[in-house]
Amino acid sequence: MTKIAILGGGGWGTALAIVLSRSRKPHEIALWVHNAGLAESIGRERENKTYLPGAKLPESIRVYPQLEAALSGAQVIFGAMPSANARAVYTSALPFVAAGASFVSASKGLEPSTHLRMSEVLAQVVSPKFVPRMAVISGPSFAAEAARGEPTAVVLASRDAAFATEMQEEFAGPNFRLYTNDDVLGVELAGAMKNVMAIAAGACQGLGLGSNALAALITRGLAEMARLAMALGARPETLSGLAGCGNRARQRTFSGRNPREHAHGCRGREYCRAVAGAGPRTSD
Repeated sequence: MTKIAILGGGGWGTALAIVLSRSRKPHEIALWVHNAGLAESIGRERENKTYLPGAKLPESIRVYPQLEAALSGAQVIFGAMPSANARAVYTSALPFVAAGASFVSASKGLEPSTHLRMSEVLAQVVSPKFVPRMAVISGPSFAAEAARGEPTAVVLASRDAAFATEMQEEFAGPNFRLYTNDDVLGVELAGAMKNVMAIAAGACQGLGLGSNALAALITRGLAEMARLAMALGARPETLSGLAGCGNRARQRTFSGRNPREHAHGCRGREYCRAVAGAGPRTSD
């Protein structure tokens, strides 16, 4: 039985633990939670009331506040921490990672200080010890819906086609489908850029703009994303798949269901109103 360690006890990390517990193949699943008090609460209540309330964790999922315990014997390691914390978490985890372990990054975004993608950060941290097999996961996947068992499809990208197929078979479940792709760059860029568009979509809703404005924002945003991704070396068709169009469709229908993105959008609304009331700017 494969042991999977998930690093990150937020909404998506918790949802992944639940989703993977339903995979067709059996797994031993360990969820690492940075906050010891939260880890104890999740383990006792079998629910992450802070980040994913209402979703029950099966008893088979073990919850740990210690990296060493969570990573002991792990063959596959998921990174589900915020992108800003990825380097620190991977660095702290490295002493407890078995040589030959595989990594799957489920974090969307770039490292703020370097603008590196998560696979690049991971490679920098782990490569001095060994060269890991890596993949990234992205796509339209609300944590709460995935945890409830609603049909969810994501893209799993890796430059190693055999590894991608292996992970696809390992993680597939009745309501969780993975499509493989070898355009890691395009998938990671799409996942990072969708956050910007999601906040803009929230601002549209906060401003009370209608479907016309939101549709225009998402359509033109996708075009800009595709141009930027192509300029950086990604394939345009990747932006037409789950990582690109899929995430845009998710924004079009989210109607405030992602509180974090909606909150950011509402703050954007206040900024827009402040700028609108300040009159034209004559200098920087």
